Amino acid sequence: MPGVSTSTEPELAADGMPRGQAVLDALVDLLDLEQLEVNLFRGVSPPQSPTRVFGGQVAAQALVAAGRTVPDDREVHSLHAYFIRPGDPRVPIVYEAERVRDGRSFTTRRVLAIQHGEAIFSLSASFQLPQDGLEHSTPAPADVPGPLTLPDLGQRVADGRGAGWMSRIPRPLDMRFVDEPVWSDDRVGASEEPNRVWMRADGRLPDDRLLHVCLLTYASDLTLLGSVLARHDRSEQPVQMASLDHAMWFHRPFRADDWLLYTTFSPAASGSRGLATGRFTTEDGTLIATTVQEGLVRVPRN
Repeated sequence: MPGVSTSTEPELAADGMPRGQAVLDALVDLLDLEQLEVNLFRGVSPPQSPTRVFGGQVAAQALVAAGRTVPDDREVHSLHAYFIRPGDPRVPIVYEAERVRDGRSFTTRRVLAIQHGEAIFSLSASFQLPQDGLEHSTPAPADVPGPLTLPDLGQRVADGRGAGWMSRIPRPLDMRFVDEPVWSDDRVGASEEPNRVWMRADGRLPDDRLLHVCLLTYASDLTLLGSVLARHDRSEQPVQMASLDHAMWFHRPFRADDWLLYTTFSPAASGSRGLATGRFTTEDGTLIATTVQEGLVRVPRN
């Protein structure tokens, strides 16, 4: 996975947090796993990590490990993953890839992420040779303001509107919320409408198709589970949240450093679990990826 040129000093957002090309390059470096042996890789977490490894990070790194064992002419078309244990950001993660099948059109890989001798995450991914066939797509989202008409996270914080937990970490992605995010004090009551946010890598990426897919996998976990909370009034009581499983389907080629609209919605929640769905579309309305995730959404006892 080729790297990109790094800046010596990161750009600062309006609230003083690092952003821009240097921060994006650090994420690209994070996804450039060290190969320990055939089918065995090692990754690390950034020094600014919270108390557990961010789920999008371990999913993206596991997909990198899978992709490193697949011929370059085959591209990811789907992944299915389970979050088994919380990851420890203080120690490296070992990724063990299993070459399940190499067919004429499809290649299947399984990856197990291991820390302290125990599995923390498992992933199955399928790769395919490019092929022609039937094509259709859902209509493009209507009446969505353009990304450059909306404030970025740094501007939101500088204006006193907050950025939740993302206000405490560097930002490799430029994110512009169309709808008031669930962690905002300005959001009032429950909503039956989907949540929408524009996002793109905050800089330029090399022409590596696997890297762009892995960046989108990373980004897909940032706001998806929040759509469960959007169906409820957050003022009622706090909740404990964690990703349980995650699935993605990649429909068409894309660049993660172009603007993509992420539309998320939760169709159901029960048994302390919430289901969230998401769609990534380009600025011209082309659907390029679909996500589904179930997460723990538990109301703590007094």
